[in-house]
Amino acid sequence: MSMNTTALPSWLTVTRGVAPLVVSLPHTGTDIPAEYEGRLVSPWLARKDADWWIETLYDFAAGLGATVVRTAISRTVIDVNRDPSGQSLYPGQATTELCPTTTFDGEPLYKAGEAPDAQEIAARRERFFDPYHAALAGEVARLRQDHGKVVLYDCHSIRSVIPRLFDGTLPNFNIGTNSGASCDPTLTEMVTAVCADTRFSHVINGRFKGGWITRHNGRPAEGVHAIQMELACRGYMHEPMGPVSEGDWPAPYDEAYAAPMRAALTRILEACIGFATTKA
Repeated sequence: MSMNTTALPSWLTVTRGVAPLVVSLPHTGTDIPAEYEGRLVSPWLARKDADWWIETLYDFAAGLGATVVRTAISRTVIDVNRDPSGQSLYPGQATTELCPTTTFDGEPLYKAGEAPDAQEIAARRERFFDPYHAALAGEVARLRQDHGKVVLYDCHSIRSVIPRLFDGTLPNFNIGTNSGASCDPTLTEMVTAVCADTRFSHVINGRFKGGWITRHNGRPAEGVHAIQMELACRGYMHEPMGPVSEGDWPAPYDEAYAAPMRAALTRILEACIGFATTKA
């Protein structure tokens, strides 16, 4: 069921369930308020790095009883999966900022002199970042009242080949648990077992170990187990491998092509619920 949205901004959606699982959709948004869009180099570049079709791929989650939290705001406006202090999640490696100024490929997002300054970044954080995290924390706290354990599952995807960010071709399933700190190892094992039982490749805490959402919320000693799943796009969409252009990206969603990945993800979320409902 959807919660009473009177207190929520229009861009923030919370669909409440009763299972001990919160599904986070931080990067599926493509909305860019007009006051920012005119300063950007192009609408396509500004949306290039969205987690395309992930909200569709996971649209079965509510039917499992999960609570789903989604922002419709583009990550170009503010990335709700970055450390709000501005600290890098991956020191020494290329990444994008709280308010990104480049694409993953290093292309400038803003026209010369139009990037947000510290004051504007702070305002965007208050307007878009803080409400998203308040919603996540509120739903986790609500479910913890009824469950000894709650899983926060953070959904992501990324193009399979981005030389600026990583070498070679990314595995299909990239499981991130902040190097084991954000959840019980049993949960990691259960999710990994599902991935291993598919035709898709997988890695645990490889290039992507979990962003701010996973690191900030994962408190296994307190019954909150956070895990990030970064999917390589080719596993669920007809991804052009290598550089992409406005003419071929994003590729349209193909339900039949996505079906095997969607089946695996259904089993993964069922495993998350199974973990949380098993007495430790």
